[in-house]
Amino acid sequence: MARAVMRPLTPELRMRAKWSDGRATEKVAAKFMKPNDRLTSFERLEIYNRQYWLRVLECFYDDFPGVRAVLGENGFRDFAVAYLANHPSTRFTLRDLGSHVVEFIDAEPRWAGAHRELARDIARLEWAHIEAFDGEAKTPLTLEDLQGRDAAKLRLHLQPHLTLLELGYPLDEFLIALRENTRLRGEASNAVEDMPGRERVKRLRLPKKKIVWLAVHRHQNMVYYKRLEQAQYDLLLAIRGGATLERALQIFSNERALPPIEKWFRQWASLGWFWLK
Repeated sequence: MARAVMRPLTPELRMRAKWSDGRATEKVAAKFMKPNDRLTSFERLEIYNRQYWLRVLECFYDDFPGVRAVLGENGFRDFAVAYLANHPSTRFTLRDLGSHVVEFIDAEPRWAGAHRELARDIARLEWAHIEAFDGEAKTPLTLEDLQGRDAAKLRLHLQPHLTLLELGYPLDEFLIALRENTRLRGEASNAVEDMPGRERVKRLRLPKKKIVWLAVHRHQNMVYYKRLEQAQYDLLLAIRGGATLERALQIFSNERALPPIEKWFRQWASLGWFWLK
């Protein structure tokens, strides 16, 4: 039953007439799906097959509008079907449906087309957005937590919902512009049903290469993309990697003039980025 439900649909969004071994799907369906006075075994099974695919496609389209904008409508549909055939829903929540997208692009780059590097980066950012939206939040660090602590032994931890990204393109601006110009939710069910006449993502000029460093995080129940300087990114990366505060700050040991580290930490702490075990 699971194999039948999760088999990709035809381009016309119908159940496939042939089973994977060449048998008629009608004969396979008749072995475990009874007909009724209105529908054949095939027709009854097709309802489940179509509803599974329309639902997961709807979620996938919602979660990755940036990848969709980069690949185009036809390219993204092929990409989505190939991805979901390789990584079907396996959990009770569809929140995790796209958790293997970056891995899939690395393993099957042909589905990402000519803009593979760009598609990979924006998939990383969109997955970080999902993680920030409902990822775990620990009790934020307070000044009282630091009293009497030895910096040589102090290990700060970053919030689980915070992701640090080094991207080859300024995709924070691109994705924000895309979300502002596209109605992403409320249309998906009908749009997927109506392919190829579904609502189109507005085509924006693809960004040019430029390295940016981002912290994708949640603050007061909103997701934000915060630009970082490379030094800030390196410092936070060292903290995330488990370095003590003293060891993390050693990356500035050869600097003639120290950056405003105290100001950085004050701002990051105000955003609730740090916690202590």
